Amino acid sequence: MLVLLFWLSLLLLIYIYFGYPLMAKAAALLWPTPIKANTEHQPKASILIAAYNEAQDIEATLRNKLALDYPTDKLEVLVISDESDDGTDEIIERVANESSLPIRLFRQVPRQGKTAGLNTLVPETTGDIVLFSDANSQWDSQAVSRLCSNFADPDVGYVTGKMVYVNDDGSLVGDGCSAYMKYENWLREQETRVGSVVGVDGGIDAMRKTLYQPLRADQLPDFVQPLKVVEQGHRVVYEPLALLKEEALNDSGSEFSMRVRVSLRALWALKDMRHLMSPLRDPVFSWQLISHKLLRYAAFVPLATLALSTLLLASAGGIYTLAFLGLVILTALAWTGHKKEGKGKPLSVIYSIPYYFMLLNIASYKATAAFLKGEKKVIWNPRKG
Repeated sequence: MLVLLFWLSLLLLIYIYFGYPLMAKAAALLWPTPIKANTEHQPKASILIAAYNEAQDIEATLRNKLALDYPTDKLEVLVISDESDDGTDEIIERVANESSLPIRLFRQVPRQGKTAGLNTLVPETTGDIVLFSDANSQWDSQAVSRLCSNFADPDVGYVTGKMVYVNDDGSLVGDGCSAYMKYENWLREQETRVGSVVGVDGGIDAMRKTLYQPLRADQLPDFVQPLKVVEQGHRVVYEPLALLKEEALNDSGSEFSMRVRVSLRALWALKDMRHLMSPLRDPVFSWQLISHKLLRYAAFVPLATLALSTLLLASAGGIYTLAFLGLVILTALAWTGHKKEGKGKPLSVIYSIPYYFMLLNIASYKATAAFLKGEKKVIWNPRKG
């Protein structure tokens, strides 16, 4: 039984992290679904921002949106302040008074969270396309043009951009992507060619206003809204040239808390939208959703059973002893990466991959435990750099 447990756990982990991506790549090559994008397509667009106590970042974010290379008569910005009390509202009003671009402020009292705020904003928009920005999101000047070009294809209902990490001066950290992000972005490219992606960045997204559906306050809009678009028969695609620049997050505690929060809300989203995992409805998308999301969030289970069976089989020799040594090395590298990051040191790939792999799986475990207890997260606090 231990041997069976070892091999089943190992094969499942291999499928989750390597098998599914390779199968997605094969499907993209054999049955590609191209996007009929057009860079001249410039529909009227509305940028939505939900903010809570973002006095530190909101002015820079708004001025970033004012500098976008997009016709000003086709662009507006709507901000909803979720009962901010740190001067955020006053900053927004000051920038709005100085702006040639329409900037409208709404206030949400009492605090209800981002999802409720977006539900309030969308009916107030005048654009055909609604774009979602975080209160600290810095977009490349061509971001809106790149996102909107995809809507020239009537089958496309939702477009997500690409997040890159930058230093304090705005320069890219390395090539701008961590090893994990490179992996995820590559996978999004394959899924786009197959039909739809099953994961978006959240801080640089766009969708057709006609497809927007109000969500419950506890639902994660970055996950549920794209699934609602697929449910309505449209595609969700990845646009790698629409860039979101974000400061590198070097605080492991903040990273872990964020991953637990996002994973918890994603698990509730999977529960709410579980009908999309039925192969009778759409066998390709259900395979993608189960493989990329459900199994990924549950990967800590085969990881734990693999570790347990490896420890108990270590003395058997052969591949089991090698697996034990591999487990020890993986754990040691992950722990070293954790300690290095805690001291503010940059991580090389040899440390960052094991560390991030372990962090994501432990976060998924904590999120699953909270999910099974019925816990939900609705409101958020801004990240402080």
